Amino acid sequence: MLSISDFSEMCALPTQTLRYYHAEGLLVPAGVDERTGYRSYTFAQVERAMLITVLRGTGMSVAFVRRALDRPEEALALLEQHVTEVRRQRRAQDEAIGDAREFLASPPKAVLRRVEEMTVVSKPVPGPPSGRRRYDWDAADAAVTAAVQDVMRTLESCGAVVAGTPWRALAAETPEQKNRIRAGKEPHWLVNVPVTADGAALASLLDGIEVETFEARDELSVFMPGRNSMAKYSTALSRLLMHPLDAAYVDTSRMRHLLHADGVETTMAVRAFREPSTDG
Repeated sequence: MLSISDFSEMCALPTQTLRYYHAEGLLVPAGVDERTGYRSYTFAQVERAMLITVLRGTGMSVAFVRRALDRPEEALALLEQHVTEVRRQRRAQDEAIGDAREFLASPPKAVLRRVEEMTVVSKPVPGPPSGRRRYDWDAADAAVTAAVQDVMRTLESCGAVVAGTPWRALAAETPEQKNRIRAGKEPHWLVNVPVTADGAALASLLDGIEVETFEARDELSVFMPGRNSMAKYSTALSRLLMHPLDAAYVDTSRMRHLLHADGVETTMAVRAFREPSTDG
């Protein structure tokens, strides 16, 4: 039998770690003195300690390590499951590092600009299921991306040319759409793609895709790099709403989100105080 100190030295595991593994049922000593509480181990347990060290070195949780050791036939599958999660976390960390560098090097700024009139095609996109407590940004972004790709394929098939950056906007352009949103009904978003095309090409578009004229306007915009999130969305809104304007205001009812490859640009129309809003 080996004392805990000898076993600790042999396995290169601190005694505190061995006590923790004992408490978690991961590596139970071969014997525990009832009077002193001293733990003792056998040489046969060295291999289990080695396997624990190897698996824990991958970042695997104690619960996963216990399952892998207690069910050897599932060990490889559990390891692959863990590897998949580790890679997902690494991708998320890499994205977060990129975002952090971008924000620290160049904090987001509101920019005032003029946007000229353009022809756009528009398609409704279902929103997240009603009743959810939290907005699912990933699901919403996936639905919007799929809708944009579908519109672009349709445009290409009829000979139209994409003439700018696509965007999404809240489907609240009509009283009916606003009522549907308040009731938690679909659609939630409209995707818009600027196009250059003749009348015949636009006339051949499928049902469910509308052709509209986007009117020229002044707007204030803020670009947020990386994946969308509630924190980034809220930051963009605060930048836009707090930006000083001369005898003008931002019209929150005319907001759009341009879908760049490296982030989302949130914009609001700028109106002079004498100019009525879209709500009258």
